[in-house]
Amino acid sequence: MKKRKAELLFCGAVVSLALAGCKNEPLTMIVGTYTDECASRGVYSYFFDQEKGMLVDGAEEGRFEEAPGAEGRVEMRNPSYLTLSADGKFVYAVSEVGDSAASAGAIRLDPKTGAMHLLDSEQTDGKDPCYISTNGSVVMTANYSSGNVTEFPLGDDGRLLPHDFLYETGLGGPDSTRQNLPHAHCALFNAAGTELYVSEFSADAVTRYDVASRQGKRIQLPSDFGPRHIALNGDESKAYVLGELSGDVAVIDTERDSVIQIVCADSVHARGSADIHLSPDGRFLYASNRLQNDGIAIFRVGNDGLLTYAGYQNTGVHPRNFNITPNGKFLLAACRDSGCIQIFRCDARTGLLSDTGRAIVLDKPVCIVFAPSL
Repeated sequence: MKKRKAELLFCGAVVSLALAGCKNEPLTMIVGTYTDECASRGVYSYFFDQEKGMLVDGAEEGRFEEAPGAEGRVEMRNPSYLTLSADGKFVYAVSEVGDSAASAGAIRLDPKTGAMHLLDSEQTDGKDPCYISTNGSVVMTANYSSGNVTEFPLGDDGRLLPHDFLYETGLGGPDSTRQNLPHAHCALFNAAGTELYVSEFSADAVTRYDVASRQGKRIQLPSDFGPRHIALNGDESKAYVLGELSGDVAVIDTERDSVIQIVCADSVHARGSADIHLSPDGRFLYASNRLQNDGIAIFRVGNDGLLTYAGYQNTGVHPRNFNITPNGKFLLAACRDSGCIQIFRCDARTGLLSDTGRAIVLDKPVCIVFAPSL
């Protein structure tokens, strides 16, 4: 019995050390940029130390002139949104342009070295794709200017196959300038990949689709909301929707498909709210705002999933996108018009942010995703 207990203690210690080692491994960070009329050329990879909140030592070696510290690069026009395969070996990126060149691309990633290689690209048959996600079987792009969502099957080698279905979005919002045509801004899978949440910007609605049947149920939001991005909590009982036009966050009860709370994220009503994420532990929610008083609104998440305002952190200019390290210690904000990615420390108790004073210099960064290094 004593021998068995000693074996269990030893195994537990080994597992603990292994987990600790994994926790301290640097992250492979992939960044998408706008490329028109600027120095950036596409998608960049970096190694980021999520314990120290900085690029790893020596990352500047082999740097590219336009992206100090970058480990790898794939040239691509306006890769404004990215997503990773579950194993971190493939990056899928949109090419946000408003003509027939609009496309999605599949990139092979070596998380150990940061090396990337463009495998293929496929036309979206939709203008200005601005969001992309995958469930491992298909890839979806939300195409803003054409108001549709494109479905691409995936090949066994991770490549995109020609699209075989388009989801359409509708109208109904009151803004005669910004909601006069259908616009799709988000197409987010649930964790199981069985459901797809689509934000219908111009219809002031979110539609939840069953992926297998392609049948959906529309959840109506307040008029002039302009739904942009969506975040799901851990058990997917709540969906948090950020309104670009209203500057509000809507909390949706996904069991009842109804809005149960509206909170203000943009107190100056600049009509430019952008991105939304939950902290890895689900205790805090963050929403970014642009155009005026640029920054990130911070909320506490109650046990019931409802939000309480906690504070506000100003950022650089135009924080179009941000992400939080998997350990929850740092938030990185892609400040498009400041030409940098700002690094903020997250307070584990309050959720509030503090500026580390560190930033990654890059022209027009607009999307950040993390993959664990193998």
